[in-house]
Amino acid sequence: KRGAELAVEECQHQFHSRRWNCSTLQGLQIFGKVAIQGTRESAFIHAISAAGVAFAVTRACSRGELEKCGCDRKIRGVSPEGEGGGQWQGGGCSDNLSYGIAFSQAFVDNPERSRGVSSSRALMNLHNNEAGRKALLAHMKVECKCHGVSGSCEVRTCWKVMPPFRKVGNILKEKFEGATEVHPKRVGSRKLLVPKSSRFKPYTAHDLVYLLASPDFCDRDPRRGVFGTSGRQCNRT
Repeated sequence: KRGAELAVEECQHQFHSRRWNCSTLQGLQIFGKVAIQGTRESAFIHAISAAGVAFAVTRACSRGELEKCGCDRKIRGVSPEGEGGGQWQGGGCSDNLSYGIAFSQAFVDNPERSRGVSSSRALMNLHNNEAGRKALLAHMKVECKCHGVSGSCEVRTCWKVMPPFRKVGNILKEKFEGATEVHPKRVGSRKLLVPKSSRFKPYTAHDLVYLLASPDFCDRDPRRGVFGTSGRQCNRT
């Protein structure tokens, strides 16, 4: 629930000045409403929600709020370039993101898997869920603390931390702007989503994909779950 709330807040922050301002997310019925299914808005919602669940669970692990997980104690090694170089010990509490991600995969991906992988919509949603988790994973940072005589850095304790969730939101908003329109194509016995036009760049596991053009969010259409835009100028372009 905390992960879902985090996702809703972030979505509403990222889109507060847009025609669609994440208004579909009323209450916590995140994947509701017909209007935006299959669109790039839906892609963003899936990505930010999958990331939100992974983030909230991981943070709860690190804080000792859950019985099934704790810190990631496996982390040891040489610190990356630009982090001061040299040896470090993973004595601190590293965010156990692998647990959070596995939980998000089990929990958020489950409704899609039950649809069957022959559904284009399920393929789209699963891809975007994973892209959301990758935005977290790709931006883990190493934090360190020095120990030694008068603050010298002979020994350092380091640990890995997740990026702030706002950063994840910013990254996924950029992916939303550059999302790839795709359509299903059979390749052997498998169904894949391929870019709709040869002019589109091939997408990676970090990018968002969508199947349908978005509706015009200016005009109210309650049947399709579009609240319309009020209190400000709205034009399609």
